[in-house]
Formats: sequence, structure tokens, C-alpha cells
Amino acid sequence: MSLTKVVVIGSGFSGLSAATCLADQGYEVTLLEKNDSPGGRARSFTTDGYTFDMGPSWYWMPDVFESYFNRFGKSTSDYYELKRLDPSYTVVFGEDDFVDIPATMADLRQLFEKMEKGSAAQLDLFLEQAAYKYEVGINRLVYKPGRSVTEFMNPRLLLDVLRMDIFQSFYKHIRRYFKNERLLKLMEFPVLFLGALPQNTPALYSLMNYADISLGTWYPMGGMYKIVEGMVALAREKGVKFEFNQDVQQIEVANGKATHVVTSSGYYEADVVVASADYHHVEQHLLPKAYQSYTESYWDSRVMAPSSLLFYLGVNKLLKNLQHHNLFFDEDFGPHAHEIYTDPKWPDKPLFYVSAPSVTDASVAPTGCENLFILIPVAPGLKDTPEVRELYFNKVMDRLERLTKQDIRNAIVYKRSYAHNDFISDYNAFKGNAYGLANTLMQTALLKPSLKSRKVNNLYYTGQLTVPGPGVPPSLISGQVVAKEIAKEYAAPVAVRV
Repeated sequence: MSLTKVVVIGSGFSGLSAATCLADQGYEVTLLEKNDSPGGRARSFTTDGYTFDMGPSWYWMPDVFESYFNRFGKSTSDYYELKRLDPSYTVVFGEDDFVDIPATMADLRQLFEKMEKGSAAQLDLFLEQAAYKYEVGINRLVYKPGRSVTEFMNPRLLLDVLRMDIFQSFYKHIRRYFKNERLLKLMEFPVLFLGALPQNTPALYSLMNYADISLGTWYPMGGMYKIVEGMVALAREKGVKFEFNQDVQQIEVANGKATHVVTSSGYYEADVVVASADYHHVEQHLLPKAYQSYTESYWDSRVMAPSSLLFYLGVNKLLKNLQHHNLFFDEDFGPHAHEIYTDPKWPDKPLFYVSAPSVTDASVAPTGCENLFILIPVAPGLKDTPEVRELYFNKVMDRLERLTKQDIRNAIVYKRSYAHNDFISDYNAFKGNAYGLANTLMQTALLKPSLKSRKVNNLYYTGQLTVPGPGVPPSLISGQVVAKEIAKEYAAPVAVRV
């Protein structure tokens, strides 16, 4: 008896997760990838002895990764070596004003107390509640498919939801505990990963602070791409078939059912289709109009997380005054945020982030050299030109050199930029977004685009534009959630355990 054929479009974290879960349950899974290597936004490239992670650079929520591999009888340690960073990261408030965020709770409490008397005790109270939110949010809520309000009708779960400050903003919540402006910036930073301002992010997401402070910041030696390599190895072990350089052109639909996925060079029969590619692109460009669940005006009304202007730099000397992760908060975030969310434009004085993985991992750069990854968060949908990129490269380098007190530009031997046009070209990203849909209150759970098409009964979606939301751990979870929904509705004829 033949296995149910599943075609997964896109090999980012959510696509790899969904494909592996389904193959493990006996489905015949083919994964189609537009590019020549797996990983989606988490791809990697090597040049002149430098190895660059192209996208995600933060390893938070190690329990989510471990849980993923555990479900297949594996561990993260089977695929890569993790190292906890200490300091977790550095925040640069100005010249000679660097704050290292320590990994140990004792040292962090001391730092808080130094900034604001009594704040160490407040931190304890804050984290106690944040731990509860993390337990409920990550272990219960984010694994909900968000298809019906009945999913939340359990009395215990309803009580949990009420206790989790869903309807209060993170901005107000954090000010119940701290007054010092620097502490507030430190505590608000993690929710920026969710793609919205603290004022528009539910206080539920203080669980991100718990992930930051209590669970720690980690690094897979060799780079974030080691996660992708591990997931691909596991997927192949489970029987997933990979097809690269397959740019999907069309999903054929007959009588409300997807029948074939057509690529630039192939024709794939499907009993079930899982789209891990950009949701908007699949809806608006791969499906016949009659089978689109959402209109273009719906998508235009969504609050998108930011895009990014990225620079990958190879530097032929060792640098000083940089840790692995560095946040440059030397300018006011208010105007920059306004230029991302309220009045989208290229920012005047942007905040930025620098990752120097070579500080931790000598393998990612030649001996005596540094590997730098620079990220400027910017609004999606902006006009992206070489001239604009160079202007912002110099803006950032002026500040980076001044604040770290060294010449960097003259030591750069490799430079590559990446922004909106590249996100669109490589990933068909809606408006050139980098992170997906912002986690605002009105775009949470049931209010996100559905993981199942409303008009094509065997088409499912996974990834950063559906539940549970943007980020690497949520994408891992998203793939598992959609695989579970498919298993409910399309039972595999044969259960295979490798």
C-alpha cells in the first residue's frame, strides 16, 4: 500500500520540522527548496576562510530545541556542541558606557541593584511570574493550532490565560517593577524579537525575559547552521526526500483539493501540501484566485515585523571592546521605532546589533581575524538601493569605530550586504520582511492567518506568518503543530519508525 504523499514547500526551520515529523509517522515526504541549500533564512555561506550565518544568530529557549530532537530519540548533543555565553550580551549606551549582561543570577541581581536600589528583589518577583508564563505559554499555548476558540475552553487553561496579562501591554507591565531607564531598556529588549513595540506587545511575552535571563544565551559551536545540518541529517534518516533549486511556480487545485505542486523543473503529485514558504506569496501567487483565503488588502493591513539591513564582514585583525552579541543603544530608540512602525522610512539614527561569533568560535574566521554580522532593523517595504545600503554602512561604522575605539574599515577584507530586495529574491518575503508577522494582541493565536487553508482542504501553512509566530523556537514548534493537525485528518497508511 503506498504512503500518503506530502509535499513540503520550503526548508526553513518550520519546513524541516514538519517534514521530519510527518516522515516519522509514515508519510512519504518530499521537501522542495527554492535555493541550492536548506535552511531558509538560516542559511550559511563560507568565503575566504570566513563562515557567516546569514540570518538567526541568537540561540534562546534551549529546551525547545532539545524537546524537538528528543521526540525522535535524539539530543542536540548528537548534532552540535552548545556553549553558554557569559556575558550573555553587551549593551552599549554610549562612549565608555558598556554594560555586560552576566549569565549568573547572582551577578545579574548585583547589576540590577547597582542601577536601581531594590530592583534585585523586584527582578525576583518579575521572573517568578515570567517563569509561570513561560511554562504555560511555551509548553501549552504555543502548541495550540489556533483553529477554534474551543481549544481554549479548558477551565484550567482559561484561568491560566487570565493570569498571563494578555490584555496588558508589556510596556505598562514592566514599569510596575522598574523605574530606571536603563533597566527598562534592558528588560524591553527581548520582546523586540517579537516584531512589535513594547507598547503593542502583550505582557504575556515577559516569558521572553525568562528565556533570556533564566535559560540563558547559547551558541552552537560552528555556527547556527549546525542546527540546520542536524535537522537535515535527522530528516534524511527519517526518509525525507530533498529537492533543491526547485522554485515553485504553481499549486494545482481541483475540486477544492491540491493535486500537484509545479516547480521550475518538476511536477510533484501531492495528497497533502505544507507551505513553509512565505504565506502571502503562496496565497497570492501560487494558488488560483478562487482558492485564496485572504485578500491583498488583508495582507496590507497586517502589522509586519521589521525587515533588516545586514552586513557580513570579514576583518583581517582581532578587534577589541566587542563581545559575541553587542546591542548598540547609544541613540534614542523612540525615533527609530517611529520610523519602523508609525511612519515607515529609512531611520535617521538607527540602533543596531553586532554579532562577533569569532569571539567565541575560532572556526568561523581565519586565525587572527574576526567575523562580524551587523543588523539594522528597518521598516518593511522600503526602497532598497546600493546607495542607501552604503550610506547606512558608513553611518554604523562611524559609530562602531568611535564607540569601540578602533579602526575597522581599513581591516575589512570581505563585505556583503543583504536587505529587502534579497529577502524578496531569495524567500519571496512579503514586503521584504525579515521576521514575519508582529506578535501584537490582534495578531495572536486565533487572530493570525490560519495554519490550514479555508478553501483548499489539504493545504496547510507553517512558519513565521502563522501560529505561533516569528523566531526560531516558534518555527520549530509550528512545524510540529501542523504535522499533528495533518495526522488527525490524513492518517498515514503505514506507521514507520526508523
